[in-house]
Amino acid sequence: MKLNYIGTAMAVALIATVSQADETRLIETVRHFVGKVAGAQKELPGERREMLSDVAAYIVKRLEADQAANLVFICTHNSRRSHLAQVWCQVAAEYYGIGDLKTFSGGTEATACNIRTVRALRRAGLSVAASTTGENPVYLIQYADDKPPIRAYSKKYTEEGNPSEKFAAMMCCSEADQHCPNVMGADGRFPLHYEDPKSADSTPQEAARYDERSFQIATEMFFTMSLVAERLQTK
Repeated sequence: MKLNYIGTAMAVALIATVSQADETRLIETVRHFVGKVAGAQKELPGERREMLSDVAAYIVKRLEADQAANLVFICTHNSRRSHLAQVWCQVAAEYYGIGDLKTFSGGTEATACNIRTVRALRRAGLSVAASTTGENPVYLIQYADDKPPIRAYSKKYTEEGNPSEKFAAMMCCSEADQHCPNVMGADGRFPLHYEDPKSADSTPQEAARYDERSFQIATEMFFTMSLVAERLQTK
């Protein structure tokens, strides 16, 4: 699905002009990480800016029609990239004061939210606590003092609790994208395609690789929300 997007040059200029950005909306421990993410947006490649601008256009269209913007981040196992994207997108929406945007995640199959993903989020400053035990525990991720925590656990994207219609399918990996030629109920589909940090599991590079992917995803989610905020501000 191709939507009109804000030009690359304009997108770069917008990064510094969004007045809604407010780190005090977030818990104090994550603000340093968010500051680094905000500063890294200008380094995004042009082709990524263009694709993310399409995402922003979809969100703005929904919000301008007084409809909620629901984003479902989809990956094969719903264990790493889809959770990182769901979490950082919701954090970015809060940072830029964008209401009526909700993030979800799911996989083509369910496994577990990988503990390495949890550790990366904790290293970034988010508060993450397991509320259940077992093979697929539910983690509660607190990002703002006045907002309920995000519930992170592995599930299929079709599971009850995720929207079944009028949502954007945010495809976090090429494998899930290839195996889901049709995401039923989605009225937008965007190929984010992030490299899986799983390749570094149980190696000396493990933490660095997960932190790298977390930072990359966070940067792109904050860039997207900055475009949404600016577009809404000018209406």
